[in-house]
Amino acid sequence: MIKAVIFDMYETLITQFESPLYYGTQMAEDVGLTPEVFLPSWRRTEVDRGTGKMTFEQSIELVLNEHNLYSDELYHKIVEKRIAIQADCFHHLHEEIISMLSELKTKGMKIGLISNCFSEEAKLIHESALYPFFDVVCLSYEEGIMKPEKEIFYRCMSRLGVQPEECLYVGDGGSQELETARGLGMQAVQAVWYRCEEGEGRMAAIRSEFQQVEGPLEIVRKLC
Repeated sequence: MIKAVIFDMYETLITQFESPLYYGTQMAEDVGLTPEVFLPSWRRTEVDRGTGKMTFEQSIELVLNEHNLYSDELYHKIVEKRIAIQADCFHHLHEEIISMLSELKTKGMKIGLISNCFSEEAKLIHESALYPFFDVVCLSYEEGIMKPEKEIFYRCMSRLGVQPEECLYVGDGGSQELETARGLGMQAVQAVWYRCEEGEGRMAAIRSEFQQVEGPLEIVRKLC
């Protein structure tokens, strides 16, 4: 019997592709470097950013100094732009997301969140309208561990007080999350409601070995 639903955040509960993109390639343009020069420096900070060893702000300062480009003006421009764009993602929810979470709570389901994220994203998740729906939140930035490592899944289940066979895991399929969830004994389904033709190449591939769910409210119906 399913007692808990554990969600991924990005491309499952919210999407980043309805907002302007602001990742390494766009930052490179703002600092006046080619992606070939900027991205290696930026990507070297990714694991530290994702596991709480470095904030987004610290990583920007480090990379700008590495290329002798640091100025307060440029630093603040990048930080403020990134935070504003990431915050905008929460304004483009699929129309059924809130209804789904509300109905799951009404049915007495425990709701967990496991998300890989950086410092600026963690803060926005805590401040979002989605946050009150979660009984347990495991963010890589705060836990010091990232998907697909099993430990972050175990921590979420332990805090929810459930066993793997009592969990439904819902994610877009990135970071090998579905494979880990199934390997631990959870039911795992792939959320595809944010997929579109234009953004398809930027999203996780369809995992044919998992069931695809076309709309958020199908999660509720699946548990009835």
